[in-house]
Amino acid sequence: MTMHRSHRRLRAFTLVELLVVIAIIGTLVGLLLPAVQAAREAARRCSCLNNTTQLGLALHNHEFHTGHFPSGVINPDGPIRNEAVGQHVSWTVQVLPYMEQNNLFRMFDQQAGAYAEKNDTLRRANIAVLRCPSSPGPRGDQSGTAIGWSSYAGCHNSIEAPIDVGNDGLLFLNSRIRFDDILDGSSHTLLVSEHVFEDPDPNNGVSPVVLGWPSGTRATLRNTGRIEPLSNRRFTGLVEDEPAEKGLLTVGGFGSYHPGAAVVSMADGSTRAIGNSINPEVLHALGSRAGGELPNNTDW
Repeated sequence: MTMHRSHRRLRAFTLVELLVVIAIIGTLVGLLLPAVQAAREAARRCSCLNNTTQLGLALHNHEFHTGHFPSGVINPDGPIRNEAVGQHVSWTVQVLPYMEQNNLFRMFDQQAGAYAEKNDTLRRANIAVLRCPSSPGPRGDQSGTAIGWSSYAGCHNSIEAPIDVGNDGLLFLNSRIRFDDILDGSSHTLLVSEHVFEDPDPNNGVSPVVLGWPSGTRATLRNTGRIEPLSNRRFTGLVEDEPAEKGLLTVGGFGSYHPGAAVVSMADGSTRAIGNSINPEVLHALGSRAGGELPNNTDW
């Protein structure tokens, strides 16, 4: 009896076919990656929108219970310099009870001031609602000490000016602004927005000292003088070559790590976006509470 062995022919990928498959996979990944990044950024923007809304609600709850918005900063005198000297209790400290941070509020000694030794541990507390997920935070700190920072700041003035009494925004030195004081209309007046951090000094790669969310300096207050670009060249608090004293009084504008626009909370409680290309005159108008302007929302 003759037995026949069946032979099966095995077929493998050729080198050309393998290269074609790799090329197709690479193309698909290249097409998919931007969509994935866009989806992640959309999620981060939604989280930032929620944070800004929560801060706006906290400020409104403070106004509801006390009859006025919190002071932008509590200090015996002004103008406020961007250094760890003074009482400098920020509006953020004052609204802690309305942010589900009652224990932190009770333990924080406001009379001692934002930089007091007894408040040192509290200053390092990280509060999730104060941090935009797209923000990298301060990139290095001269002090080398971990500090609780905030991605958000209240509006103290419509143009670049030191933080002082008499600013035309809603949150400034020892302010007690009521809704009746917002003559321009609450829907036309900016309350809180994102801000960007100073770039590191190119000589040593270190950022200026960040005073943190308890400090009522430019750490938590900004103005609508301009939208700050991400390439912010205010090294060590100075705008290029300006004198040191003037640099300590410089506050700066708002800005965002989201592409194209910053998330803001208005005085009426609404949350929206302000484009980086906003008309400067409209931007200034949004920063003042009683400037008599009538900004056109279509110019945002």
